[in-house]
Amino acid sequence: MPVRMRRWNDRRLPGDGLRLLICRYRPRGVRKEDETWDAWEPDLGPSKDLHADAYGKRGREIGWDEYRARYLAEMKRQGAKIAVLAERVQKGETITLLCSSACEDDERCHRSLLRKLLEEAVAP
Repeated sequence: MPVRMRRWNDRRLPGDGLRLLICRYRPRGVRKEDETWDAWEPDLGPSKDLHADAYGKRGREIGWDEYRARYLAEMKRQGAKIAVLAERVQKGETITLLCSSACEDDERCHRSLLRKLLEEAVAP
């Protein structure tokens, strides 16, 4: 399955294909000419509310299970965008999902959840 995951500041590797930034917020201080991504889809990142709750900006930090459930619920509203990406993957294009430079655990990042949604959309 040609869906990869990296952080936005990871160097481009051969075969990365489309490097798609899926953060709600654009990385601060990165000049246009220094961008490491080809496209940005903020709506495929967690909502502002979910992002704030994940980092405890409005009280306690939420756990992974709650984060996962809320993110997946949000992505139900992004079905058209996910379908477009899945179609590209199905045609053989590689897509590399990029997230925050602070996001070090791929398995506890929305990238892994979106990757699974794409894989499920592509599967027969």
